[in-house]
Amino acid sequence: MIIEFVGADTEAAGKSIAALTASWGYPPEPAPTAEPATNPDTKGVDPVAVTSLLVSIPSAMLAVADIADRIRKRRRASELIERAQQLSAQQATVRLVCEDRSVDLAALTPDQLLDLVADEPSAT
Repeated sequence: MIIEFVGADTEAAGKSIAALTASWGYPPEPAPTAEPATNPDTKGVDPVAVTSLLVSIPSAMLAVADIADRIRKRRRASELIERAQQLSAQQATVRLVCEDRSVDLAALTPDQLLDLVADEPSAT
């Protein structure tokens, strides 16, 4: 993605955005400078479009972080269910005790287990 700064204090704006993206783990890479357009028909950057792009970046990053967290938790849930299935083969039942019911852990899918845990009021 390329972000271009146009206006009076472009250096300060560039430093501000660079600090923000660096805090996300994306250090800026300067783009090669080009000759300014001298053609009057050349369109500039729409400041509203640039602003909306910058506003949408944090929500997109949050969505990616949520997906990564879900994948990590799903892997752990799968390992827990596999262990419950192994114990079930050895005549031991592993149950998940919820507030209103109890569920056989070996019979759940990873997504069902994560949904059950998320529905618990004490889950954080």
